[in-house]
Amino acid sequence: MNFDSHPFISSNQNQREFSVASILIGVILSVVFGAANAYLGLRIGMTISASIPASVISMIILRVLLRRQSILENNMAQTIASAGESMAAGVIFTVPVFALWSQEGVTKPQPFSTITLLALFGGVLGVLFMIPLRHFLVKTEHERLLFPEGRACAVVLLSAENKAQNGSAIFIGAILGAVSKLLIDGLRLCSSAVVVPVKKLQTIFAMEPYPALLGVGYICGLKVSATLFAGSFLSWFVLIPLIVKFGGENVIAPGSSTIASIYEQGGAPAIWSTYIRYIGAGAVACGGITGLIKAMPLIGASLAGAFKGLKAGDKEDARTDKDLDNRLLVAGIVLVLVLLAALPQIPLNCFGVLLFAVCGFCFSLVASRIVGIIGASNSPCSGMTIAALLIAASILKRTSLSPTEGMIAAMAIATMCCIITTIAGDTSQDLKTGFLLGATPQKQQIGEIIGVLGAACCVGGVVLLLDKAWGFGSEQLPAPQAHLMKLVVEGVMQDTMSWDLLLVGAAISLTMELLGIPSLGVAIGVFLPMASTAPILIGGLLKHMIDGKNEPSERGVLLCSGLIAGEGIMGILLALLAVLHWDDCINLSNHYSTGMAGSLVLLTITILIIWKTIRRRNPN
Repeated sequence: MNFDSHPFISSNQNQREFSVASILIGVILSVVFGAANAYLGLRIGMTISASIPASVISMIILRVLLRRQSILENNMAQTIASAGESMAAGVIFTVPVFALWSQEGVTKPQPFSTITLLALFGGVLGVLFMIPLRHFLVKTEHERLLFPEGRACAVVLLSAENKAQNGSAIFIGAILGAVSKLLIDGLRLCSSAVVVPVKKLQTIFAMEPYPALLGVGYICGLKVSATLFAGSFLSWFVLIPLIVKFGGENVIAPGSSTIASIYEQGGAPAIWSTYIRYIGAGAVACGGITGLIKAMPLIGASLAGAFKGLKAGDKEDARTDKDLDNRLLVAGIVLVLVLLAALPQIPLNCFGVLLFAVCGFCFSLVASRIVGIIGASNSPCSGMTIAALLIAASILKRTSLSPTEGMIAAMAIATMCCIITTIAGDTSQDLKTGFLLGATPQKQQIGEIIGVLGAACCVGGVVLLLDKAWGFGSEQLPAPQAHLMKLVVEGVMQDTMSWDLLLVGAAISLTMELLGIPSLGVAIGVFLPMASTAPILIGGLLKHMIDGKNEPSERGVLLCSGLIAGEGIMGILLALLAVLHWDDCINLSNHYSTGMAGSLVLLTITILIIWKTIRRRNPN
């Protein structure tokens, strides 16, 4: 499916986009996905991208049930809906830290209004910060930033328009992705990872058998997939063995035991979570800053062009290139920043708001570029949040604030930066989908804000409800990401942070740049577990063997889009079952588990199906 020549709906065509149906469906799905992913993220530390599942569900409702034929209306519904998952990811990684502090008596519990306002302001700024960057990231960088999930989302929506034989590939992929997810995480008949010990290096090789990761690798291609895997290979086969070999009785990470005892209790994964994630955070931060500096000339030109219309308004005539009016954009940003400084519920002064604004804009750009490389599902937003938290805490520590006040202010900044990061990435992905389909950016941007409003009013209540039911840090809600954020901010404010790990990560990124290798891709790989990047590499190898250096085939993109969509939808269903406490009812692991052998068989079958299905593609 060739998107390079022109969008599916040309700029001189007008098709229904905004409608009561698209807004209602989008808001409802935004709330549902936000609530489900809030629980999922607090339980396992990860969320599931909702863009493609929302596309499929809204397509079923609009086209099958309501008989509506507008692809842009369908796109608007998924644009609004995807904001819920992104909002949930930003909230659950950071907000629970306030609850953990209240359990320890450090601070008072944060009320619902504070959480809602933090989510709302961060989400709105995530959309607004992304708007002046749209032309540069989505259009100018069209050939270099693939936005694999945004492209896959467009393919999913176009499958209803395309009556060709290749359309069946998406359903094959969806069924395969959903069934695999059900077998692994629902029925639990297979292990969620294939793990092979590498005793000589005191590490492991691990690979998750999820088809969606293979699909991401195929869509991204071999070059991007190999770059990501190189970062993980460096972590697991160089850094972890060196830390274990020479660490001994040393203690590097704040608040941890000795390296020897950590390895004895948890093996290589424990070393990764205790040490490598700090190195990865430093690498991602440095890689993002380096990419920001390198892109400054182009970004400056893009921003200058975007704000030329401030006096005369937006003069773009083309419907498909029309953004939200620049005067409204600036007024909205200023209004939000003033409210952040003025409202008593927000623990920030004018200096904190200014610091947040600078960090937030920089990270919105970095997040959008990362999503353009590997998609929203694999975007290391927690790594970027750690970087924002380090910057904010280090600066606030040197102000007149007390340690407790500094920690609260730093965490408030990190919370909104995290939400900005996830929402900006989601917005850029949705705008890429709209760019390929021929949607109106201005209407999509308004849709994103509507989705943010709906999700912000729901996610805070869900988080407080879950905390009241089980408590963060419990077996049901371990909140792993929040515990990491708490460790970082306390480490900086109490002088227990190990800066050498972060500097090692930064040095890795700088080394890649000196070698002429894109540092951000390697940095993301350092931060991500090898279990995730290994199947992405296999997907990239499949693409290379089937298509060579050509663009991914239409049948291949359809199939891999289906893999991502099927797994995403099943993941949401399983999350809902977990919320209702019905997940144990379908758990068969105590009676019929096949372990890693079943995972290998499932992975092999998936690879063969992908190979056979794509090889049968129609001649172009």
